[in-house]
Amino acid sequence: MGRYLAGRVASAVFLLFAVTFFVFVAFSLVPSRTGFRGPFATQDLYQLHGSMTHQYAGYVWNIVRHGNLGRSYSDRESVTSVVLRAAPVTLALVLGGVVVSLLIAVPLGLLTALHPRSVLDRAATVLVLIGVCSHPVWLGLMSGFLLGEHWHVFPSSGYCDLFSPATACGGLAQWSYHLVLPWLVFGFLNAAFCLLMVRGIVIEELDKDYVRAARAKGAGETRIVRVHVLKNAMLPITTIVGVNIGIAIGGIIFIESAFGLPGLGGLFRRSIIRHDIPMTAGIVLFMSVAIIAINLVVDLVYLMLDPRIRYTGERLQPAKAPA
Repeated sequence: MGRYLAGRVASAVFLLFAVTFFVFVAFSLVPSRTGFRGPFATQDLYQLHGSMTHQYAGYVWNIVRHGNLGRSYSDRESVTSVVLRAAPVTLALVLGGVVVSLLIAVPLGLLTALHPRSVLDRAATVLVLIGVCSHPVWLGLMSGFLLGEHWHVFPSSGYCDLFSPATACGGLAQWSYHLVLPWLVFGFLNAAFCLLMVRGIVIEELDKDYVRAARAKGAGETRIVRVHVLKNAMLPITTIVGVNIGIAIGGIIFIESAFGLPGLGGLFRRSIIRHDIPMTAGIVLFMSVAIIAINLVVDLVYLMLDPRIRYTGERLQPAKAPA
């Protein structure tokens, strides 16, 4: 277990340095190649001088030691403070959307696997096609118009601060009320991919020898699914959740734009429009670190679900049983 944890942490640290190097090189070349220098030069922004190696070392040192991602071209505000203000909005949207997608995908995927080619299975296939083919902005705007503007079920846009209960738009109730519709849209879009994967995994598990053996011993179908199939399917489902969160973070700009949420997605879009290179680089770096951290958590969950998992350099494999 200790070797596994050390290996995963070392891999995460290596990826972090690789990401910082890529971001530094890519965004250092952008001003000179595009001409979008803004009102302040890059070296004034990061206060870096000397060779590229010295600049990269200073860049990493500023991040690690001071948490300094530079200052925005637009308003000279600290990139770190702006990103940290927007990050909780994106985090709440992603986590809530993933929970909704699991609440949709896991039960539906399990039921459609137990009853293939049924009416439920065909209806779920239609939902999957709609989720795969729908653009997040279109679905967000349509749901906001119908459920928000037309039927007044949920707010069509806006955001309330969770930690300001004394204000008119603040506190847990208003915060969750304004996020219900984005969660539903986000969860529905991600559930389309998740449902197919869960269905395939459960069907594959139901066809294995241990399920046939359990049936031959007289075990009921409910017990087989609950005790055996779901337990063995949790590892690949955990992988799906990790991948799903990474995909969700990548597409967050569309949902936040549709509902006017002040998260990292909208901030990223505005920084690109304004050619605000430090802000864009800071958001890319922050999101990359978040995805790396999520992958590390997923690997640790693997270990909790199955203690037999051990780290073998590059792959996760079940440990061999003692002779």
